[in-house]
Amino acid sequence: MTETASPRALPASIDETLALLQGAGYVADRALATVLYLSLRMKRPLFLEGEAGVGKTEIAKVLAATLGRKLIRLQCYEGLDVSTAVYEWNYPAQMVEIRMAEASGAVDRGELQANVFSERYLIKRPILQALEPDIAGPPIFLIDELDRADEAFEAFLLEVLADAQVTIPELGTIRAPEPPIVVITTNRTREIHDALKRRCLYHWVDYPDAARETEIVRIKVPGAPERLSAEVVAFVQALRGMELFKAPGVAETLDWATALTELDQLALDPSVVSDTLGVLLKYQDDIARIQGSEARRIIEEVRTGARRG
Repeated sequence: MTETASPRALPASIDETLALLQGAGYVADRALATVLYLSLRMKRPLFLEGEAGVGKTEIAKVLAATLGRKLIRLQCYEGLDVSTAVYEWNYPAQMVEIRMAEASGAVDRGELQANVFSERYLIKRPILQALEPDIAGPPIFLIDELDRADEAFEAFLLEVLADAQVTIPELGTIRAPEPPIVVITTNRTREIHDALKRRCLYHWVDYPDAARETEIVRIKVPGAPERLSAEVVAFVQALRGMELFKAPGVAETLDWATALTELDQLALDPSVVSDTLGVLLKYQDDIARIQGSEARRIIEEVRTGARRG
């Protein structure tokens, strides 16, 4: 969960949605604002696909902060199961209840079963938490990196997304009084089944163009010199056009701009670039390819392009 502001109404237009995002420092294009607005108004999950580091997860965080709602995050991974994602029973407490009942000598098996399988002993995980009512309104439910989970868990989510409910064998079906605001992200390491996608509104979150990325750096790294910010963005944009194992995302751009600002750089310096590539690139083969002469070549291209511009 995250700290929230005072609850506020959902945006009433695409322009208000765009302003809501921008007011929280998220620089979005109109296409994203449009699908987000429709998702909120239609009460449909928002399915965000794109490369890692382009800002998909941040959208859910911004919504929680600006709308004054709880943020409940389910981080997906291989082997994720119901006990971790939905609920599990507090077995030690249940055993204590059973032993105390047996010790008292008055054991009504039906009553005992009803007692130990009641909400008193239910440990609620993210999905159940997302279905609970809240005075601030339905929470923001972030299902992050769904492509990392197994297909069996993906199939389990269909009931949650379609009907805002889950079924617990011992308790029955638990339904949300109002559906949570669901944001699903995936880095597309595998395809998500059409049955799940059909329940969502879809948007591909791409790398920003140079102008939008420069604006992101200006907002997120306000201490960065203007020339340094422009050169950092141009350098990163050039890298994304190369055959790298993993191109840098916006998160890496911000980290690199911050690191170079901390080093008191006013512009890109080839030796400092080579020394700090580990902030920007996360694979040694990519770093080895860019270090040295290649970094100098890209910097020269960046500055030639700036002079022409």
